[in-house]
Amino acid sequence: MRPVYALLAKELRSAFVSPIVYVVGAVFLLVFGFLSYVAVSAASARAIQLMQIQGAAATLNLNDLVFRPTFHSSAILLLLVVPILTMRVFAEERKLRTFELLMTSPIGLNEIVTAKFLGVYTIFLALLALTGIVPLILAVYSSFDWNPVFTGYLGLALLGGLFVATGVFASAVTENQIVAAFLSFGILILFWLLGAFGSLLGDTPAGNTISYLSFIEHIDRFVRGLIDTKDLVYFVSGIVLMLFLTYRVVESQRWK
Repeated sequence: MRPVYALLAKELRSAFVSPIVYVVGAVFLLVFGFLSYVAVSAASARAIQLMQIQGAAATLNLNDLVFRPTFHSSAILLLLVVPILTMRVFAEERKLRTFELLMTSPIGLNEIVTAKFLGVYTIFLALLALTGIVPLILAVYSSFDWNPVFTGYLGLALLGGLFVATGVFASAVTENQIVAAFLSFGILILFWLLGAFGSLLGDTPAGNTISYLSFIEHIDRFVRGLIDTKDLVYFVSGIVLMLFLTYRVVESQRWK
């Protein structure tokens, strides 16, 4: 595992030298903060309305009014953010003509792919952790159930892992970073739309199978505070599959 750690450290150093991480991170945190502010403002307005009707302080469920819509919106936001974070992973190696050097180094392909994935995923988890200041601030002024908050963050972490693995695969396919970003975005949008297509088929074997392939249904259960084995299997198997496909793509290009 020592080569993985060395490559991971190299990936993190090169990532923080580039302005992309800072720009994308700032945009992600600003948008997440804005989404949280809108949700809190809507909950406050509803509390005032109920207080005027009932004549007493209203009790609101912040999990339903604030965290659930914020987490759902953040899942869609990741569709735009993660492809930009991952577009340079392998594409930049080709642009800088260091891909051949990396491929001929005495490091296994599985270690290279793992380090590339972990490099971006570490950055993503750091950004996600910074958003934790929102529930911490709300906890000072109100009370809510922390369980759906923890499961919601777990769901976003797993969803981000799947998105990062998909982006790494897209970056391995092409040497153009813009193409890699759009390819990753297109794949993720396709899996998002599978949920809508599966709902059109209704409660049928085909409809249930297609809906299972979409990440919307799985992240929704995490946001609602539910942890189901099939959702964990979905995300873990999806990450492993995309990394395996990345390995095969890189392996096929190694001897060209």
